[in-house]
Amino acid sequence: MNGEKIIRERMTFTGDVQGVGFRYRAKYAARELGVTGWVENEWDGSVVMEAQGTKEQLYRLVYNISKGTWINIEHVKRENIPVEEHEYYFDVKGY
Repeated sequence: MNGEKIIRERMTFTGDVQGVGFRYRAKYAARELGVTGWVENEWDGSVVMEAQGTKEQLYRLVYNISKGTWINIEHVKRENIPVEEHEYYFDVKGY
């Protein structure tokens, strides 16, 4: 990762984000970019994702997810959280 700092963000997405392939698009985009973490649907219709990588990787992750055919992200709430030292993959939760 070229010496760039690894960060972790907890992101909450609202809009048309459930029932449109959001979690699976996130999974494949994360794996392509080398991002670790997880994604899960929430009871209120939002999607929560914790993602870990460089700032550029996380930016590209959200951008790649937003390009999904039926996905319409209206808002992303971002929160910096502590890095998970021994996390090696990206997972889809709640299915």
